[in-house]
Amino acid sequence: MGKPSEPLLAKLFMSLITGEEDTFYRGMDALRKAFGKIDFVSERFPFDFTDYYSLEMGENLFRHFITFESLISRDLLPEIKLTTNRLEKEFSDSTGHRRINIDPGYLCREHLILATTKAYTHRPYLGKGIYADLTLIYRNKSFQPLDWTYPDYRREKTLQLLNHLRKGYLHQLGDEKPMIL
Repeated sequence: MGKPSEPLLAKLFMSLITGEEDTFYRGMDALRKAFGKIDFVSERFPFDFTDYYSLEMGENLFRHFITFESLISRDLLPEIKLTTNRLEKEFSDSTGHRRINIDPGYLCREHLILATTKAYTHRPYLGKGIYADLTLIYRNKSFQPLDWTYPDYRREKTLQLLNHLRKGYLHQLGDEKPMIL
């Protein structure tokens, strides 16, 4: 019989999508106040794989990925998603349209998980109305997309970035030897 045990702490990871530079910086400041020191901000990526947000948020959207210095317990993900949803609402315009989309998740040795409010076959329920989206798995010395992985998370440049963040996470754990699956 297996013994229940707590998993290793994970790296808090977020994607911020907006079309406004000022909103991006204000969003980062709000996230810093909520979750602590930000230790990584990616370059600016065009958000051009879909027009899903354009009606609500406008054209010429861009994305930054960020991570936080403090590692988190994985079971905090629902509460983190509820906090980012509240922040999105605070940043909304007078008509209720979001000006920033904040997608939290975590990365760890074995995978990258995003939090979502949308149920689907590959999204186990976590609690508080929040589901886990298994977005990438770590195998063959790299994060690997799955059938349902969003196209922008399949992009080679994104995968390279996430592999780099994973190496930093392993260093932070004091475990620089990659897990080989």
